[in-house]
Amino acid sequence: MNRVYQKTLGTSPYHRRKTGLLHDLHLDASLLILLLFLSTLGVIILMSAGYEDLALQQRQVTRLGVAFFAMLIVAQIPPNALKLFTPWLFFAGILLLVGVLFIGDMGKGAQRWLDLGFFRFQPSELLKLATPMMVAWYFAERRLPPRFKHIAIATLFIAIPSALIAKQPDLGTAILIAGSGLTVLFLAGISWRLIASVIAAFTALAPALWYVMKDYQKQRVLTFLSPEADPLGAGYHIIQSKIAIGSGGLYGKGWMHGSQARLEFLPESSTDFIFAVFSEEFGLLGCIGLLSIYFLIFLRAIYIATQAQDTFSKLLAGSLSMTFFIYLFVNVGMVTGILPVVGVPLPLVSYGGTSMVTLLIGFGILMSIHTHRKLLSS
Repeated sequence: MNRVYQKTLGTSPYHRRKTGLLHDLHLDASLLILLLFLSTLGVIILMSAGYEDLALQQRQVTRLGVAFFAMLIVAQIPPNALKLFTPWLFFAGILLLVGVLFIGDMGKGAQRWLDLGFFRFQPSELLKLATPMMVAWYFAERRLPPRFKHIAIATLFIAIPSALIAKQPDLGTAILIAGSGLTVLFLAGISWRLIASVIAAFTALAPALWYVMKDYQKQRVLTFLSPEADPLGAGYHIIQSKIAIGSGGLYGKGWMHGSQARLEFLPESSTDFIFAVFSEEFGLLGCIGLLSIYFLIFLRAIYIATQAQDTFSKLLAGSLSMTFFIYLFVNVGMVTGILPVVGVPLPLVSYGGTSMVTLLIGFGILMSIHTHRKLLSS
């Protein structure tokens, strides 16, 4: 009877190992299709936001190609191997961040880049992945929910890179890295009492942050509270962004027919404020469609996290999923005026290079976690 049952089980479509090119390449078909569709849509939007600059389009397509290739390479690495190299990756990233403070290149008023001669890169992008990986690695070897001592040590893994990046200064990236690490803490099962205590303490200490913020950061907070106080200066970005979003109406003005970006009223239209360009040209219905694509990607990522078979994979996949959501929430919130401007791009749509590569490497890790699962023996 057992032999017959095992034979039947072996031929069942629910227990037969999947085959096919995408599976052999360790790529998740659903997630890949959604990412390709979103990236293609981003290139189309960029054509309008970038004033029909063909060179800009070519650079974006090239960077997308590099990013998707990086995703493919990372997807081949089993989660166990990723776990093995996590501490080395994290501490190497910390050393690079320290190097930025002393020998980093200046750009747009911030010291964020390392120049290696043949290329420049931001070590902070490495920590977007290495920080949640390190916290997940630490908790994977310990009983959950974690004790207070282990929570304190994990908090240090989050606070050190976040503080070094905020020092550059790059508040937007520091927030993303802190958010990704704290997500692992939350998923590890810390008590709601501790969460409430931290929120209360942070709220009480929030006014003190004003005295350690840099002048431009204070200006961003003041602009967030009242952009109309300086409509031709600090408040110009957000005012023009709101005008673009509001003028799109329900159906939008049509592709390539938006006035705010094409008449150059909207600064940073191809990068941080590209969502405003999309809103003006495609309206409310277009925005609902775009956000629906993001939501489907997020749901698929969460599903992959729920299907992971070990603690490291579950915590890391959950954190990467929430990081993607935080990217989206901060950018859309910033462009619509419900959050201060912090310089976070719209995922896979904004023009850029390093952030796009980092994001797709994160999706490569998700695909690796999902496609390297082992069949259960019972």
